[in-house]
Amino acid sequence: MFADSFKISHVLVLIFAFALRDSQSLRLNSAPEIDDSLTYLWPLPAEFTSGNDSLSVDPGLSLDVAGQGGNSGILREAFDRYRRIVFKHSGGVSVFDRLWGRRSVYDISKLKVIVNSDSEELQLGVDESYTLFVAKNDGQSIIGEATIEANTVYGALRGLETFSQLCAFDYETKSVLVYKAPWYIQDKPRFAYRGLLLDTSRHFLPINVIKQIIESMSYAKLNVLHWHIIDEQSFPLEVPSYPNLWKGSYTKWERYTVEDAYEIVNFAKVRGINVMAEVDIPGHAESWGTGYPDLWPSASCTEPLDVTKNFTFDVISGILTDMRKIFPFELFHLGGDEVNTDCWSSTPHVKQWLQERNMTTKDAYQYFVLKAQEIAISKSWTPVNWEETFNTFAANLNPRTIVHNWLGAGVCPKAVAKGFRCIFSNQGVWYLDHLDVPWDKFYTAEPVEGINDISKQELVLGGEVCMWGETADTSNVQQTIWPRAAAAAERLWSKRDAISTGNIALTALPRLQYFRCLLTRRGVQAAPVANKYARSPPSGPGSCYVQ
Repeated sequence: MFADSFKISHVLVLIFAFALRDSQSLRLNSAPEIDDSLTYLWPLPAEFTSGNDSLSVDPGLSLDVAGQGGNSGILREAFDRYRRIVFKHSGGVSVFDRLWGRRSVYDISKLKVIVNSDSEELQLGVDESYTLFVAKNDGQSIIGEATIEANTVYGALRGLETFSQLCAFDYETKSVLVYKAPWYIQDKPRFAYRGLLLDTSRHFLPINVIKQIIESMSYAKLNVLHWHIIDEQSFPLEVPSYPNLWKGSYTKWERYTVEDAYEIVNFAKVRGINVMAEVDIPGHAESWGTGYPDLWPSASCTEPLDVTKNFTFDVISGILTDMRKIFPFELFHLGGDEVNTDCWSSTPHVKQWLQERNMTTKDAYQYFVLKAQEIAISKSWTPVNWEETFNTFAANLNPRTIVHNWLGAGVCPKAVAKGFRCIFSNQGVWYLDHLDVPWDKFYTAEPVEGINDISKQELVLGGEVCMWGETADTSNVQQTIWPRAAAAAERLWSKRDAISTGNIALTALPRLQYFRCLLTRRGVQAAPVANKYARSPPSGPGSCYVQ
């Protein structure tokens, strides 16, 4: 009996030993190997050189400013924000050094930021270029240590983000280091418009969640939040001129006050991000009639909005007047997509109105869109419309219209050929709610594909990934956005030739996995990169850097 027990125990020990050896081998084999030939900055800068030195960064890093814009509050706030990110490990000072009063000597003790302009106006095409120099101060260099120079404070913000990505915490020395120094970076965006659409009608998103998303956008150098506030399901925004409109919200707790919206705009501005609001008309507007039923053509025809009534356009004008006080960005999105006009022709008073004017429902759709455009333009806005407006009546669209592509490829080439500006958001590659679209499809999508004339390419303002909210709320929105939105962000920022050659599984994937881990370290709930379906959890144990 004892011998049998001993044999069984011995066998179990051997099994455990072999299992332990195999599990250790598995862990060792799955350990990620960082390819030092790659540059782990995301998005990839336009021009850069690096070296082989490692420089230590003082946890008491100070800000030294110069230039007409050096005293910007936006700059100082951003420096403090990034310093907290870089030195999140106990201030970066060893507890033993603090106890013994020892002071370390660091290679980089201050960050000099030169901002040439004191203007803080943030509009489309603002100069976001910057240079960044990081080197050991040998007492001979004119620049020395770490220096960012930019024409605007918004260029300086992009430089601060890049500097923060150069800084890495070393667990052996318990200090922050900059590897591969000296660095010299000259950087600027390829496209002026680099957007993310956020839908708060299909699911309400609290203010703090929207702020978290805006913060994460700045890490990838995205610069436009397209806020799709209102849709047929809910009208959550306060409109003082027509206070019953937000009766169309899901509940009285799922609403945005004027002050909330203003807070979001200001939060975004100090991160170099514009907020473009959208009021999608004449379709996608059923929720408007909850507070003002006269906006519906009839009880059985609740959208499109009633084209026959002056009241409809009075309400639109009131909404835009109130929103103009909140949203200073020069672009305003008027929607215009997926307009099914069938019930217009079956509603007696609308049918009569059409007959009196010898108009078809298609004519009435055009009439509505153009009248809404006139209202927006009268309030000093440039109208943006979904591509159906261009596809249906391009010849009559206001020439200032920006065409927003979404249905598929080939629209931007047609739009710019007719002199319109265009934003690229092809649903086949840049819709984040399409969970089966992998990272590489986002990465290789090209906004100017099919446009060979350079002067016409310049009419493509950029592009936007779209986070439609039918199946996304606070519980999963961030992992649906990230990291695939970052793949598009590099396409929109970096030089086309620099990121379009070679095997992207070797040149881009490891870098994107690294950036995804940077996001998670910063508290962003970014999903694994290589999932078959986006926002899925990891399939098993392993390093962040290989998922």
